[in-house]
Amino acid sequence: MSTLIPEVTLNDGTSLPSIGLGTYKLKGNTGANSIISAIHQGYRLIDSAYNYENEGTVGEAVRRSSVPRQHLRITSKLPGRYHTYEKAVTTIQESLYRSNLDYYDLYLIHWPNPRQDQYVEAWQALIDAKKWGLIRSIGVCNFLPEHIERLEKETSVKPSINQIELHPYFNQAEQRKWHEAHQIITESWSPLARANDVLHNETLKNIANRHHKTVSQVILRWHFQLGAISIPKSASPERQLENISIFDFSLDDSEMNQITTLSRPDGRINNQDPATYEEF
Repeated sequence: MSTLIPEVTLNDGTSLPSIGLGTYKLKGNTGANSIISAIHQGYRLIDSAYNYENEGTVGEAVRRSSVPRQHLRITSKLPGRYHTYEKAVTTIQESLYRSNLDYYDLYLIHWPNPRQDQYVEAWQALIDAKKWGLIRSIGVCNFLPEHIERLEKETSVKPSINQIELHPYFNQAEQRKWHEAHQIITESWSPLARANDVLHNETLKNIANRHHKTVSQVILRWHFQLGAISIPKSASPERQLENISIFDFSLDDSEMNQITTLSRPDGRINNQDPATYEEF
């Protein structure tokens, strides 16, 4: 089974599928089998991170799947404790050794860690790793506009992507607007708000019933129509297929607005504010 997923073009000319697979907590042989299942369902974008401790699992799934490596888009992320230039370069190499891959399609700085204030060094390491062919595209996660402006001012290179917390309870309208104005693609982590009470929301259930879809499918369609790449995580083959079966219907303006109004000022899942949060 394979579902054709539309692609999004980045500001560096490369492209990524508009929906991918999150892999947090997918580890070992069970995790590899779950990722292989997703690839066979049609997923081509696989999101990982150094701190997920599963880059080896992702690499094993890539090798064991029937889809050629060049047709996949694999992401990993640099952790906060390795932001100095030399440590960042070594960590990127270690990420590749762990996965046994020759390159990453996308590599991101996981958090800005502003108190540490070394994210520009880390960014320069990503720029150089791209020049060396270790990475195809570079980006960031959880960066605020002022962080990104500093990156571009000091290195003359801006990210292709900013992966941020984005779901119906925290829709990041201003940040998304800023991204669009600066030709940076928004990528959504926890797009289903980790499937807590959002799946029981009456507004979303009513919209889902009108389209004969699930609440998860409605939320992921909302992300797609916002222009954001979403990376829902699921180990279930049935749920994996459900999550990418969102291209045979569309939400009208009224429905999009109804979902948008669900956003809350305190909507972050774990109150991780990039202005103050420090990742290990």
